Amino acid sequence: MQPIIIVLIILVVLVFIALVKTIQVIPQASAAIVERFGRYTRTLNAGLNIVVPFIDSIRNRIDLREQVVPFPPQPVITQDNLVVNIDTVIYYQVTDARAATYEVASYIQAIEQLTVTTLRNIIGGMDLERTLTSREEINAALRGVLDEATGKWGIRVNRVELKAIDPPTSIQDSMEKQMRADRDKRASILQAEGVRQSEILKAEGEKQSAILRAEGEAKAAALKAEGEAQAIRTVFESIHAGDADQKLLAYQYLQMLPKLAEGDANKLWIVPSEIGDALKGLSGAMGNFSPVNGGTGFNPLSTAKGAGNGPTGGPTDGSANGSHGHNGNNGTERREQPPID
Repeated sequence: MQPIIIVLIILVVLVFIALVKTIQVIPQASAAIVERFGRYTRTLNAGLNIVVPFIDSIRNRIDLREQVVPFPPQPVITQDNLVVNIDTVIYYQVTDARAATYEVASYIQAIEQLTVTTLRNIIGGMDLERTLTSREEINAALRGVLDEATGKWGIRVNRVELKAIDPPTSIQDSMEKQMRADRDKRASILQAEGVRQSEILKAEGEKQSAILRAEGEAKAAALKAEGEAQAIRTVFESIHAGDADQKLLAYQYLQMLPKLAEGDANKLWIVPSEIGDALKGLSGAMGNFSPVNGGTGFNPLSTAKGAGNGPTGGPTDGSANGSHGHNGNNGTERREQPPID
């Protein structure tokens, strides 16, 4: 009984192993290559699949999702003979599991080497400045070459990105100095433009201020002159409306004489030559209305000059003295101020 039990156990184990090998479960977004006696038979897709045990075998399981592969920095020489280190990242996806298995031994290594050679060809035709500023152009050119070359391998390259472009340390220092000098230059230019614009605005403001000030002064002078002219016209019209004669004007003239002599700085008073004519007109006006002289004319100059000759100050002496004093001076003479009540 012992050998029979052992045989049954062995058969059960074999059947279990056969069942396990017969039923193959493939996960989603994956594929499996089936070989029969070492020859490709078919590709298993996602789900439950049945194969012939001990005859069919699973050669390779391939992930059909998009893969991201970073490559280490690669030294590349630019057109101006500068060595730069470039890091690249490849985004690819397997579209044909059979081609990816049988057309290339290792598609990852093949993509890496193809990326390096293509990158050197592209960068070799650019100088450093263009290399640093043309990443999109480099990415597009690199993707086009890789996608065309990897199509027969069942690989589709979706994106190619340059992670970093590192020039030599000495070049980086030179670039920093150049950028600093450019920034200082732009700052100086902007500052000079600001000062220039400020000076222009300041000059424009002063010009407008001077123009407005001059216009204001001109208008003020015009208004002042107009006011003075209006005042003169008003006085002139008032005088003509009041029908003032020479006697009234002479009296007003004599009233203004004391005001001319006011002030502490007036040490010398010059009597105008017209004072005689004014006094004569005034004496005639007062003589016509004087009851003492019987309307014979009263001369203030005669009174002033003849006051010392007698109590009444005769008109004959006063007239002679007054006439002598008046005829002896053609222009201006120094006289005492006549008393005016």
